[in-house]
Amino acid sequence: MGIFNFLTQEIAIDLGTANTLIIHKDKVVVNEPSIIAMKRSTGEIIAIGKGAQMMHGKTHEDIKTIRPLKDGVIADFKAAEHMIRGFIKMINRKGNFMTPQIRMVICIPSGITEVEKRAVRQSAEKAGAKEVYMIPEPMAAAIGIGIDISEPMGNMIIDIGGGTTEIAVIALSGIVSDESIRVAGDNFTEDIIEYMRRQHNLMIGERTAEQIKIEVGAALPELENPPEDYAVNGRDLMTGIPKQILVSYSEIALSLDKSIAKIEEAVLKALEHTPPELSADIYQTGLYLTGGGALLRGLDKRISSKSKLPVYVAEDPLQAVVKGTGIALKNLPSYKTIMQ
Repeated sequence: MGIFNFLTQEIAIDLGTANTLIIHKDKVVVNEPSIIAMKRSTGEIIAIGKGAQMMHGKTHEDIKTIRPLKDGVIADFKAAEHMIRGFIKMINRKGNFMTPQIRMVICIPSGITEVEKRAVRQSAEKAGAKEVYMIPEPMAAAIGIGIDISEPMGNMIIDIGGGTTEIAVIALSGIVSDESIRVAGDNFTEDIIEYMRRQHNLMIGERTAEQIKIEVGAALPELENPPEDYAVNGRDLMTGIPKQILVSYSEIALSLDKSIAKIEEAVLKALEHTPPELSADIYQTGLYLTGGGALLRGLDKRISSKSKLPVYVAEDPLQAVVKGTGIALKNLPSYKTIMQ
């Protein structure tokens, strides 16, 4: 058995629209932006992850940056394959003298179609995986935050990623009701770009908008511990000259209002479709927020006031899904029933 374990490499992947995380031997070994940079003329991959992110929005005509995933699913098949292969190489850098067989567990949005599922499987296989298992994101998030999914107890998970928001009620190792909407972190970024253009006549890029979201992003216009105003650099649309302005968290809360309202609607819709016995459980257990969107200041309070239920933010929302995927990989026989 020992020799076969040596020849099989097990990895758990949270293949996200914004970031990809990989667990190998119980450790997060890759935590990189889901982006690659390639030469147009030759098709050569020149950077993956953080290196490609640094180039995003700053390239000349021979270099293009590609984000292979859109709305939680693979939009560019070839780029996704190159990206997964590149991330696996990062794990294997420490000199394996022979190529191990790869067993992979990848998490997928719960609202994914069969065609999209096939694209994920094929990308993983082309990147070198011999065995591919897929686990729905809300299920992985629930396992990652320590919920016993096999219990006859209802728990609601709200996983706000880069491309999708997954809302699911989980009980007895299955998803009882779920709602998957394509409104998430990327929409927040677009909202901020649009707000800056409309309100301040300032043109900013994706990376700057992402930074604003991290520094002063908020879901409520009034917070108990507000962050300080943030200096934003961009191009003045009137003069074409670079300029700097200060933005407050209240302004960002205003710009994100419509997108957050869509997430609230989806939460209420999912609660509406929940069987009464499980609704009674959720009244006691509350709602759990995971994913990068859970870090938005005041979002838990806003969802709580809308749903009239307690909302808890996971301890490490960014890594909840990959941790759950890692646990499922480690205990594959126990979790095989929830794999796809």
